[in-house]
Amino acid sequence: MGKRLSNQLLNYWKPMLAVVFWGISFIATKHALIELNPREIILLRLILAIVFLSLFAVITNRSISIDKKNLMGIFILAAIAVFHLWIQVTGLKYTSASNTGWIIGTAPIFIVLLGIIFFKERFSIIQSIGVIIASFGVILLFSKGEFWKINFLTNQGDFLILSSAFTWGVYSVVNKKISLNFSPLMTILYLFILMAVMISPFTITASFLTSVQNLSPLVLFSILFLGIFCSGVAYVIWAQSLKNMSASKVGVFLYFEPFITVIAAWAMLNELITLLMIFSGLIITLGVVLVNKN
Repeated sequence: MGKRLSNQLLNYWKPMLAVVFWGISFIATKHALIELNPREIILLRLILAIVFLSLFAVITNRSISIDKKNLMGIFILAAIAVFHLWIQVTGLKYTSASNTGWIIGTAPIFIVLLGIIFFKERFSIIQSIGVIIASFGVILLFSKGEFWKINFLTNQGDFLILSSAFTWGVYSVVNKKISLNFSPLMTILYLFILMAVMISPFTITASFLTSVQNLSPLVLFSILFLGIFCSGVAYVIWAQSLKNMSASKVGVFLYFEPFITVIAAWAMLNELITLLMIFSGLIITLGVVLVNKN
């Protein structure tokens, strides 16, 4: 009985730890933006993740054979993922990490809506109510309660983050329809490699190399955290969790991510936590829960 309980606790800690890493990733990105531009952050994060995942694949004797039939599918996913990351990191330049955490949480809504539009998936009344509730929460968060003041210039960061939530929805829907013969871990590894190849020509310059050589300890630690822990360790333990638990149980842990981001942003970036922000975030979370309700 005791051993079974300890195994269950271990299973729960893995997805929770992954979500903690992802929640703090927005804070690490804000720190990295002090000295690097979005493309540079993404490339460095990808390189570190590729090194970590490659070592893990070798240590665990994973097959590294590539099925050429799957290359086009991974190429399409990589193109979407690069664009998604670029607008997300760019958005973080203009908005708070706290807002980012709440807004990114709307991605499941876009997944459902895109599934309805392109694949005629069912849409219940409860899900419709969820979309309306979450949309109200997002508008409340954008406007800080003053709805008439919303505009692209004032809220450009929030709009970019919302766009990245949409592109993640596109990525997820496309991923559902592309049949890949790789394990989740190897799919992520090959995806990251192609993403790095795509973004490198627009990133690797003399100024980039100079910036990397002169990174401050804080920014260097942030990049290492993003690459090794957020894009490396987190994906490994998340994949392990999906083997030991149902996808629905593992997915529940994602609801904690925005709360972790808000607390970390307050502690590490001195971002202000307001009652209106928490209220808006809870409304968004309620809407997302209803949209995900079967």
